[in-house]
Amino acid sequence: MKNTLMDMRRLSAILLAVMLLCSVTAVSAFAAGSAPVLTYAAAGHAPESAAEVYAQNVNSMVSVTTTEKVNMFGYDALTGGAGSGFIITQDGYILTNYHVVEAAEEITVGMYGGESYTAELIGYDASNDIAVLKIDASGLTPVTFGDSDKVVVGEDVVAIGNPLGELNFSLTKGVVSALDRDVSFSGNVRLKLIQTDCAINSGNSGGALFNMYGEVIGVTNAKLAGSGFGAAPVESIAFAIPVNSIVDIAEQIMTKGEISSPYIGILVGDVDENLRAYGIPAGGNVVEVTEGSPADEAGLQKNDVVTGANGDPITDRDDLVKLIHSCAAGDKVELTVYRQGETVKLTVTVGENVKSALPEAEKTENAEK
Repeated sequence: MKNTLMDMRRLSAILLAVMLLCSVTAVSAFAAGSAPVLTYAAAGHAPESAAEVYAQNVNSMVSVTTTEKVNMFGYDALTGGAGSGFIITQDGYILTNYHVVEAAEEITVGMYGGESYTAELIGYDASNDIAVLKIDASGLTPVTFGDSDKVVVGEDVVAIGNPLGELNFSLTKGVVSALDRDVSFSGNVRLKLIQTDCAINSGNSGGALFNMYGEVIGVTNAKLAGSGFGAAPVESIAFAIPVNSIVDIAEQIMTKGEISSPYIGILVGDVDENLRAYGIPAGGNVVEVTEGSPADEAGLQKNDVVTGANGDPITDRDDLVKLIHSCAAGDKVELTVYRQGETVKLTVTVGENVKSALPEAEKTENAEK
């Protein structure tokens, strides 16, 4: 959420305003030695009131303010942004959205008690819109992570963040409106998000979405907003990244400075109604195959439709993506493929895709292009 510039970006075919904040060009580093310890929920405790969730967690929330350099009329100028984040380890690691710190020259983190720290960008994953910051502090109170796979529609939730970058440490309350909302962002980023009717505004990006056990189940990152003449008004449609999809990534950023994930090397989409009208079955439609990838070596081709995997049906793109993400490098997956009126069986050995999460690595890559 870009507070100062109030930049609300269009997302997909609908008008989805991504709450951008700032951007960062900070010194990169990653933790060495023992892995940081994240806190997970203990079973069996009772639900709490919104006031109790707030009291339990407000000291784990932070404000994030940034300074970035922009060019205006041929002159360099500084502008600022503001957003949210939350503490994930006792020694000062903080989770926020990537779009909050995307191009910042400086990042400052503010605590509920009034303390202020200069923060370092440790690393990020733009494809999942998360970034990890580090401040020089110890003895902090980290949040407790819940299980976002257990979230249900209608469940009460609260969000804590810094709307407008001025109303710091505000709590809003609502319910989970829907799950697995497929939202497309600029840069070919596509995320499955939790939809909530909590009031989420510019400045809330990077803040925590809690269940009523005081556990973080999501990271608020976007909302719907009408835009342009004649646009229909939009109320109470906001989104959060499920924590189960990003906690492992955050741990990899902190411990290794890189992110590894299973892959087979295809770009896949859904079989649309036009194709279905010609008798093409539902499944994962292969749009592109990376040369030399595991899929290429297994014989998968462009325009193939994956209709099954390991004996289970694949009805759309998401089924296939979810299955591959559940695999480990080296796993073998038997695919059932529809190809030009015939069904073929292919066995793919899942590979490992490793990318740097360090800011300096991206700067070097861009300079070499």
